[in-house]
Amino acid sequence: MALDIDAILKAAFQADASDIHIVAGHTPVFRIHTIMTPSGLGVVTPEDAMAMVKKMASSEGLRRFSEHKDSDFSYQVEGLGRYRVNAHLQRGVVGIALRAIKSKVPPMGKLNLPPVIERLTYLPRGMVLVTGDTGSGKSTTLAAMIEAMNERYQKHIITLEDPIEYALTSKQCLIEQRELGQDMPSFASALKHALRQDPDIILVGEMRDLDTTALAMTAAETGHLVLSTLHTVNASQTVERIIDMYPSNQQNQIRAMLADTLQAVVSQSLFSRIDAKGMVPAVEVLLCTPAVRNIIREGRTFEIPNVIETNRALGMCSLDASIAELYFNGMISREDAIEQAAYPDKLEKQLAA
Repeated sequence: MALDIDAILKAAFQADASDIHIVAGHTPVFRIHTIMTPSGLGVVTPEDAMAMVKKMASSEGLRRFSEHKDSDFSYQVEGLGRYRVNAHLQRGVVGIALRAIKSKVPPMGKLNLPPVIERLTYLPRGMVLVTGDTGSGKSTTLAAMIEAMNERYQKHIITLEDPIEYALTSKQCLIEQRELGQDMPSFASALKHALRQDPDIILVGEMRDLDTTALAMTAAETGHLVLSTLHTVNASQTVERIIDMYPSNQQNQIRAMLADTLQAVVSQSLFSRIDAKGMVPAVEVLLCTPAVRNIIREGRTFEIPNVIETNRALGMCSLDASIAELYFNGMISREDAIEQAAYPDKLEKQLAA
């Protein structure tokens, strides 16, 4: 009997899985609180896997899959929620990876984020970057920030996403959500046109190339609040990644532009909780004070970690300090804390003190 994708997703929902992996020749595997766990639902055949892709993907998603052997799209099941889906080939047959997206945006107070993150939602302009590895909670943090502004302001918010993860409802704000492939050909194209659509706040799903990054900085420079993500693990690496996107002869100019527009970098890493079910983030926060702007402008990004350490009173926090706080509050294990630390030896001595 063929396995049905909706039945698999229902079982994953009941198991509180964050991710579902479907590979022909294997039973579906669930990631439950970071642990890969076989579902025991039966073996997926190549025909089953292809049928699942055809059921979930739009005609455009299927076209991309046919042409590129890889396709990203979203899928929704009534009563379960939305899923971010990647369909791909492995060893010549279909593989599918799904990420469960919560249907309701959690309030910022429920995310165990430092209070300074909410303060960032009061910024009138500039660029705020939320960074971290895949699955570190970047999209949830950004959605919670958008929702906080949605409840407070009367502004125009445009989101550019790949794919749309949280379906946002206009409250005080007017919100437009555009999905890559379905509503726009690229982030850069959509961002260029978004600047002509009278936005106050723009969410760019990812600054993944030079054109998108340049347009995002221009939008921030011209008075918009721009929120976006990068797959970087800390503030120093984030600044360097942006500068390195540009040719060497433009980098001094870009350092000056970034110094003027960047407001904050929030870098996240998720941990399994030991005191309750679920996950909790460790968060590094860099706020762009005049001193930080000078560091960026003069190319002294190696000094950023020290600035973070010496400005805790302003709300800045290093990743290791955040990890240590989670450990001392009994939320995470010592092993996980040391494994994900930026400076494991130093943190190990701190935890033993």
